[in-house]
Amino acid sequence: MKKGYLSNWAKNVSPSPTLAVDAKAKALKAAGEDVCGFGAGEPDFDTPSFIKEACAKALSDGKTKYAPAAGIPALRSVLAEKYVEKGVLDEKNPSQVIVSPGGKYSCYLAILATCGPGDEVIIPAPYWVSYPEMVKLAGATPKVIFAGDDQGFKVSPDQIKDALSPSSKLIILNSPSNPTGCLYEKKEMEEIVELACKHDLLIMSDEIYEYLLYDGATHFSPASFSQDAKDRVITVSGFSKTFSMTGWRLGTLVANSEISKAVADLQSQTTSNATTFSQYGALAAMENWEKSMSAVNEMLVHFDRRRINLLEGLQSVSGISCQRAQGAFYLFPNISSYGLSSEEFSARLLEDQRVAVVSGHAFGAEGYIRLSYATSDEIIQNGVDRIIKFVESLS
Repeated sequence: MKKGYLSNWAKNVSPSPTLAVDAKAKALKAAGEDVCGFGAGEPDFDTPSFIKEACAKALSDGKTKYAPAAGIPALRSVLAEKYVEKGVLDEKNPSQVIVSPGGKYSCYLAILATCGPGDEVIIPAPYWVSYPEMVKLAGATPKVIFAGDDQGFKVSPDQIKDALSPSSKLIILNSPSNPTGCLYEKKEMEEIVELACKHDLLIMSDEIYEYLLYDGATHFSPASFSQDAKDRVITVSGFSKTFSMTGWRLGTLVANSEISKAVADLQSQTTSNATTFSQYGALAAMENWEKSMSAVNEMLVHFDRRRINLLEGLQSVSGISCQRAQGAFYLFPNISSYGLSSEEFSARLLEDQRVAVVSGHAFGAEGYIRLSYATSDEIIQNGVDRIIKFVESLS
């Protein structure tokens, strides 16, 4: 009898639904279809020119060889300085900072370094689509707890406490959140960190959207709350969303010395290092922080306008309710009143009106859809008009 080609790991992993929706929308556009795409999880702005120029110079200067697995020393050093400023590190210790081939890979390595068969990982839903798959790839078990729009999409300490078992090893936090844009307030985050410390839980804090904030909101890193928190929080971020560098594949990870060394060792045996010349572009972003933040703030002006326009548009649609996001570039409206599953709603919306959104089912949240406002004002207006036509056709 012929053996199967695939491992159990490969058989049990689902493809990324967000990338699939974006690819389908792009394929329809390439075929000449007029598609309003809200599926993209990346800024629609170019990388700041001075960052590109630094990368091009590094390429021209021959920075094309292997780099240290954990990242070029200069980049790790300036990142460590920034994390001292944020209170994530007590002192500048570059050995605790890892540069990876993307924030997604940083998340995966954080889970792989700390969790395995027999361990449970608590994942608040709505969650980023890749978290459960990464946990399964590590051989651990995802344990999902849900918080809907009635809770502002934020889980409570009591929910976490109820989910605990002797096998609980790690909890994943993502603030600001993909897909909801919700942001944990300082007190809310402190309570979760205190609970994790009390019950000997590790925390993976995914902070990839930390600089994309609105309405005067403030981001708090859980590692900054106490020394115990610094020891047990793995802080993950990257350059993709903040500096519109999604294709550069540059992520970061900060953890205690034992975990960071394990992550560096895992990376050395899997990807070797993040692309060498790309790291010099990231170095320019960090060394010219005011210039970088000026570019980010300019991008935020556009995102904020689009956020409000899309929010008001969705709130005007009969049967849709939508919370105001405080961060990232997504809205996560509730469409449960129409009696369709989120997958059917999304599929029919694309088929009937050529509007591409991501089903909430992909994020562990049936009855919702995700829309990205990292797109043009024109697409937002046209998209809302088409959504109105679509829901009117359902009545």
